[in-house]
Parts: sequence; C-alpha cells; structure tokens
Amino acid sequence: MPSKNRLRPVFLCLTIPGMIRTGRERPVTDSTPQPASDTPPAPKGGGLLRSGLVVSTMTMLSRVLGLARDVVIAALLGAGQGADAFFVAFKVPNFLRRLFAEGAFNQAFVPVLSEYATQRTREEVRELLDAVAGSLAAVLLLITALAMLAAPWLVWLFAPGFARDPEKLALTADMLRLTFPYLLLISLTAFAGSVLNTWNRFAVPAFTPVLLNLSLIGAALLLTPLVSEPSLALAWGVLIAGAAQLLFQVPFLARLGLIPRPWPHFAHDGVRRILRLMAPALFGVSVSQINLLLDTVLASLLAAGSVSWLYYSDRLVELPLGVFGIAIGTVILPALSKRHAEQSGEHFARMLDWAIRAVLLLGLPAALALALLAEPLLITLFHYGAMTDHDIAMAAMSLRAYALGLVAFMLIKVLAPGFFARQDTKTPVKIGIVAMVANMVFNLILIWPLAHAGLALATALSAFLNAGLLGLLLRREGVLRFQPGWGRYAVQLFGGCAVMGVGLAWLTPEWQAWLDWSLWRRVGWLAALVVAGAGAYFAWLVALGVRPRHFRING
Repeated sequence: MPSKNRLRPVFLCLTIPGMIRTGRERPVTDSTPQPASDTPPAPKGGGLLRSGLVVSTMTMLSRVLGLARDVVIAALLGAGQGADAFFVAFKVPNFLRRLFAEGAFNQAFVPVLSEYATQRTREEVRELLDAVAGSLAAVLLLITALAMLAAPWLVWLFAPGFARDPEKLALTADMLRLTFPYLLLISLTAFAGSVLNTWNRFAVPAFTPVLLNLSLIGAALLLTPLVSEPSLALAWGVLIAGAAQLLFQVPFLARLGLIPRPWPHFAHDGVRRILRLMAPALFGVSVSQINLLLDTVLASLLAAGSVSWLYYSDRLVELPLGVFGIAIGTVILPALSKRHAEQSGEHFARMLDWAIRAVLLLGLPAALALALLAEPLLITLFHYGAMTDHDIAMAAMSLRAYALGLVAFMLIKVLAPGFFARQDTKTPVKIGIVAMVANMVFNLILIWPLAHAGLALATALSAFLNAGLLGLLLRREGVLRFQPGWGRYAVQLFGGCAVMGVGLAWLTPEWQAWLDWSLWRRVGWLAALVVAGAGAYFAWLVALGVRPRHFRING
C-alpha cells in the first residue's frame, strides 16, 4: 500500500482573489506536517453576538436568494407532477445531508475538533483532519453508489404514493440519480465548514449555500430549453451546486493551513470517538428532518400537489429559522465546546441562557408575522405562472401550522448543542425517539380532518415536545441555569408581539384582493407591512428598556 504522505491531496487548492476575508493567519504554502512541538493556531474567542450577526447576514442573503429560487421554480413547475417529482428527488439527499453533514456529523465532529485544537499539537490536528475526511468520503462514496443503483426503490420508500403513477415514479428516479451525488459533495463541504467554524471563520460557511441557489436559478433559466422535462434541469443544477460549494471553501482552508489529505483511517482515536458520538446523533439532532420526511411520505398519499404545498410553506418557515435559529446554533456549538473543554460551567450556562433569549427575541415575532401574513407572502412570492389560487389557499394552511412550531424549531437548534458540546449524544436521541413517536401519533390523528395541514401541525407539536424535554433535562443536570430578569423580558417580548399583531391585523387588506394586484403593488404593500410590524415591535422593546448591549457575550 502506498504511503499516506506520498498521496496528493484530493481537494483542489484554488486561488480565488478578493473573496471573503477569513483572518490574518500566515498561509501555509508547504503541505509538509509541522513539528509536533508546533502548537495549532488555537481558535480565538470572540463576541457571540457579533459572530451571530455575521452568520445571520450571510444566511439572510442565502435565504433571500432561496426564495428567489423558489419563485422561479414555482413559476416554472407550479405544484404539478414535475414539481412533486423534483422536490422528492431533492429531499432524499437533502435529508441525508442534514444527517451526515449539518446534523449528526457536525455535532459530533466540532466538539472533538475543538478539543484537539485546544489541547493537541498541530500535527495531531492535521492527522485528525486527514482521517476524518478520508473516512467520511469513503462511507459516502459507497452510499452514493448504492443509492444511484437503487433509485426506483428509494423513491418508492420515500414517496410510496408515486407508485400509482409509473411515469411520475420513473421521472423521480431519473432525477434522484442526478441529485444523490450532492450528498457526497455537500457533506465534504460541511466538513470544511466545521473546520472553519471551529477557527471562528463563520462567514464563509454561512455564505456557501448562496451558490446552491444561484446554481438552481441558473439551471432553471439556462438549462430548461436543453432538456425534455423542465424539472430535470433543476436536478442538474443540484449536482453542479454541490461541486461549486465544495471548491469554494478550499482556498479558505488553505489560508489556515488546514487542507486535509483524505485517507480512510477508521481506527484513528478521533474518528472512533466521532463515530461513537455520531451514531446516536444521527437520530437525535435530526428529528425535525425525519418528521418532515414522514410528512412527505404521507403527503404523497394525499391529493396531487400536497407535497408541493408543504414544500412552499416550509421554505417560508426556513427563512427565519435559518437566519435566527440555525445562525445562533452554529456559533454557540464551538463556543460551548471550548467552555466545556476548559471546565467553565458558569460561562457555559450563561451562553445557553443568552442563546434562548436571542432566538425568542426574533422567533416570536417572526412566527406571528408568518401566521398573519401567510396568504400575502405566498401570493407575492409564488402566485405566478403555473401556481393557482387554490395552491395559495392550501399552502397557507400548512404555513400557519408550521409557523406555530417555529419557536420550537429554533429552541431545538440552541438547546441540542448543550448536550453535544459535552459529548453527550445519548440523551438527545432518547428525547428524539419520544418526539418521533409523538409525531407519528399526531400525524395519524390530524391527517384525516386537516389533510396536509394536519401533517404540518403534527410536526410543530412534536417539535414543542422535543424542545421542552431538552430544556427540562438540561435544567435537571444543572447545565441550563436561567439568569435574572426573565419576568421582565417576557413582558417586553409578548407586549411587543401584541402591539405588532394588532397593527398587522388592522393594516393588512383581505388576501383575495392581493390576487389581482401587480407584482410591484404586492411587493410594496408587503414591504410596508413588514417595516410597520418590525417598527412597532422594536419601538415597544426600546420603550421598555431593551438595548443591544444586553445581548453581548463573549464566546
């Protein structure tokens, strides 16, 4: 077997001048490992509020482009057969991505990497990165190859209702063969992003999803005339996006001198620890994604368009969830991991309390606004081309149900790191099993009277159960200790939401009137409502003494 040190790196090192600045570290131009006595460039602590704002800004850009992408898809495909087929073909690898990449892998990898970066030598850090990158790539290559061979059976598994239409089943299988390699590419991208986040380089990983949205928009506009089925162009766009996102992060790893030389090494101590942490986390951290997948399975058995209605409503909920909840969860995991490694329990508790306050500050008004403005939002964004009035009414039902669970979705994102940072993945998995069973029960109860909206409501209710149990056990273990001032803070938040809600209900015209308006009139009215609602909410908070300095905390 050839020596590992003689292998060329698999990742390509590109020079892309003028990209996002990632730090002042001296670039490593020689791939030769540093001497063992050379300590790694340990991550520096920083303000969590500032880091959160950086991630939020980049995520906002990504989500806005994501909405633009969905506007293009809605106009191109509507909620018909091609749309349902593409959403399932994209959802399957995307679901696994959140397990292998942003979910279980990230939650297991970051605490171990933080420990190595804080307590080990540079050579040991390099060896860990080499072993993890190679092992992850080997596993995902095998999974990808098997999935492409078994595409029709996977479609039948994830969308059994498609079996009633052989043409729809075959189309979805063809697209799945194009979209599934995205899992491999995006998981390696998430690996690179986890390294950058551990070194407090949050902007690059947060910006990377922009490339997915640009790729899909470009595919819809440029590739559609070249293929027989418009939805196939989008499948090609997914594949292109995976490669683009991976290559984009390579130069920034190079600046830190942390480009890995992938080589499978499952016996490496760090890899074994990550696998032990990752096994239960595969289920625990991704319960909400599993619940959404169950929604897709059951929605495929309902009326045509149900999968698409759930997709469009879920996309709107993902905007505030990504900008606020996921952003805070992203910056808090490395910070909590470092505090745990330093055995700083008091600071650990303060950071968890800060994270809960931060997501409630923006999550509560966002959930209320989504519920009150469901139809205007959907009409302004999606009521073009093949999207019908009936589609808007149906999607609004599921949007309101998802909005009910938005705060719970956000709380899961910031409470789960309280366990993962302490390398405890067993407790969240137990909670996940309870939430999963509850979601199934809620689905069976609510699907009959509420159809697809019942599926969305079941997901919201199970999310509240999940978040509640996470918070309760963190309290029992003494890890989560609420800081003084919660009574006053509750009055400030709920009072602001009440003021905003009354104002929006009074100012918003009947949604049927929006159907006849031009694009610019819709956009103008919606922008005015958003500004008025946000202005009323934050004016209330300022009047009651809330200031930015109250949310500053060092990581």
